[in-house]
Amino acid sequence: MKRPGPLLTLLAGLVLGLSLLTIDATTSTTAPTSPYRDRSPSPAPVRSTVSPAPAPAATPSRPPDGDYAGRTDDDAAAVAVSVRGGRAIAYFCDGRTQESWLKGDVNADGALRLTGPHGTRLTGTLRDGARIEGAVGVGGERHAFTADRAEKPSGLWRATATVRSAKIDGGWIVLRDGSQVGVLTRDGEPSPAPRVDPRTGAVTVDGQHLTARPATP
Repeated sequence: MKRPGPLLTLLAGLVLGLSLLTIDATTSTTAPTSPYRDRSPSPAPVRSTVSPAPAPAATPSRPPDGDYAGRTDDDAAAVAVSVRGGRAIAYFCDGRTQESWLKGDVNADGALRLTGPHGTRLTGTLRDGARIEGAVGVGGERHAFTADRAEKPSGLWRATATVRSAKIDGGWIVLRDGSQVGVLTRDGEPSPAPRVDPRTGAVTVDGQHLTARPATP
């Protein structure tokens, strides 16, 4: 019996190969794709819960610095006030024997409440840096006054020294018209003050030359 020839062997191999290719193509599958897209809702945007920082509170402005001088409404005395850095010093003087130094704070709205010895009080209002309107209570009496802004050489002056073993304390109010009102105390005894030179502050007390200076808080 004759063996199959080479041609038959080749044909058998081709048939076997084609069969294997057919089986592989049939069994190979691809992952099915869904006809529906993922329609899950998008997450809502996250809103910030951080509140904005509050604006800083406005700092009240300080009343303007300045010097003020004027007479009481009854023309019985003069009043001068010096304002610096929210503080004030004031001087009430009748030019003879009555005087009082006062001090205290000035509010941001211009209100003044100053106090002095023996219950002396000054209340008033600083208006637009132009004038002070108020009243002084001294010696059981109340004196209303208006003090306009003073420009040098007008304003409030003071001199303290020891002259011939006596303690000297002098106060002067120089008004806008150049007139002066002052009291000088010697060891606590008041009397009319000698005239002061408002350009230099020079004043002579009991033959001794002193220098008065602008009074400020």
